[in-house]
Amino acid sequence: MFKILKILFLFSYLISLNNISYSKENFFKEAIKLFEKQKYEEARFLFERNIVFNPKSAISYLYLAKIYNFEKNQRKEEYNLETTLLIEPNNEEAIFMLMNIALEKSNYQKVKNLSEKFSKVCKNLCKENENIKESLKNIEPEGNDS
Repeated sequence: MFKILKILFLFSYLISLNNISYSKENFFKEAIKLFEKQKYEEARFLFERNIVFNPKSAISYLYLAKIYNFEKNQRKEEYNLETTLLIEPNNEEAIFMLMNIALEKSNYQKVKNLSEKFSKVCKNLCKENENIKESLKNIEPEGNDS
């Protein structure tokens, strides 16, 4: 009898582990669907929930930054972009979004530094970096060669 209970307990434990891993995957997939439907508040909740189960999910932080960008919450957008880069330092989309924030804040030195890093890692958004470099030439004060 004890062996049967032990087997039943082990079996139920394995099933619950499977459900937990399935729900983790489900949070992210459902969050992406909601994001694409522009249901940002619901998507944000699921991305945050996904981070609880997978704290090193750089893509979840990136999508949170995109949501905060849409909501015009630059502080939280920047925080999530920096977290994305802590987890995945070569994430070109996060670097690009941070460059745009630095441009808005007129932090030209930060834009230059990010642009150099971006040049090394870009695959899909390289043209955008050239546009930013060009706009930097137009706005940066004369005589600032740093």
